[in-house]
Amino acid sequence: MTVQDPAASNTNLMLDLAYTAVFAALIISLAFVAIPVGTAGVPIVLQNAAIILTGLILGPRRGIAAAILFLGLGLLGLPVLAGGKSTLVALSGPTIGYLVGYLVSPFLAGLIAYLAPRNSKNSLLGFLILGGAVALASQYLLGSIGLVIRSDMNFSAALAVNIPFIIPDLIKLAAVIAIAFGVHTALPDVRGKRYTLKPT
Repeated sequence: MTVQDPAASNTNLMLDLAYTAVFAALIISLAFVAIPVGTAGVPIVLQNAAIILTGLILGPRRGIAAAILFLGLGLLGLPVLAGGKSTLVALSGPTIGYLVGYLVSPFLAGLIAYLAPRNSKNSLLGFLILGGAVALASQYLLGSIGLVIRSDMNFSAALAVNIPFIIPDLIKLAAVIAIAFGVHTALPDVRGKRYTLKPT
């Protein structure tokens, strides 16, 4: 017979909180890397890639928790977004859809990545690629919907705003997939060794 180990449960919680905080800090640290592109007010940033990386490494639950923490700090007025903006400021601008994408994309990336079997590196890589691609597509889709709502564009024009970002984002996506693959290969416990039970 086995029972829940309270100490192990606390260890799991502390690890999850630590991972969440570290990745939220990573996302925030990239807030000041932004290159203006086009006329719709959407810059090339590294944060969107860091958010996908967070989901690929931490999985859906911890990934979205890191995104909520990062955006929540911005709701307090901290400059957590590209160009030193807070979430409060960005909510009234044309990039609001991309903020929603920042919540959805780590969940999707993690959900797909964590479906990979643990004993196959090839399968892991494939799921990471799929998860990253779906997450990036969700950012484009939700960002475009936000532009339709806030910038008085039709949907085709809003989608076209993303075109200048595709090549840079694919390069960033390849980098984060390689990083996530390296992390999961070197540190498989990040994905989910859970210390939950002890014999009685």
